Amino acid sequence: MNMRRKSTAGSVVDFPFINTLGFLAYFIYNCALYWSPVIRHQYALRNKGLTPTVAFNDIIFAGHATLISFILVTQYFLPSLWGLEKATGRRPSRTILGIFFGSFVAVSVIALVVSSMPPDADPKTAWAWLDVVYTMSYIKLVVTVIKYVPQLLHNFRNKSTKGWAIGGMLLDFIGGVLSIAQQAIDSYLQRDWSGITGNPVKFALGNVKTTTPKGTTNGQLS
Repeated sequence: MNMRRKSTAGSVVDFPFINTLGFLAYFIYNCALYWSPVIRHQYALRNKGLTPTVAFNDIIFAGHATLISFILVTQYFLPSLWGLEKATGRRPSRTILGIFFGSFVAVSVIALVVSSMPPDADPKTAWAWLDVVYTMSYIKLVVTVIKYVPQLLHNFRNKSTKGWAIGGMLLDFIGGVLSIAQQAIDSYLQRDWSGITGNPVKFALGNVKTTTPKGTTNGQLS
């Protein structure tokens, strides 16, 4: 849509900027739960010996979304690279920048806490590297909850959704439904619902996406 219109006017950079961080955090989270023996062992200790319900498609999804979101950000920061006209709203808001840098602080603090734990600490009850991974997922959850807000306010102030495509939001809705369905099926096959309670962020992400407002078009607000 940006390429067809030769402009990013009508949308704000806050959404793709913070979305890139969210998907990067989610990508790291999925990779750790899928490949790291240490993280998988600590997860099993806290979840009745079961393995995480993260699947390889979760990694592909998060990696692809991170890449696409980053490419979208470049259309705002480097419009000349894409042959787009310069538009307002190319700088992230202070609130979004605060969440961005605050996320790095949060991960650093939890990592320092884990590093200070004694070597014989029980990962089941004490702080462990699994908690650092969980912090990554909470960043993704926070991003998902707030990422549409700047665009929503922008649309409301302009009394228009021109420049903002509804397709991405519809895909978010469908993806949320299918994500919840995947978790339910995985947990059913394991005969244990800790697949959901042990991966609460994925479950929450699916629910947030299925409740995202869809009443926007490419024209005037109704």
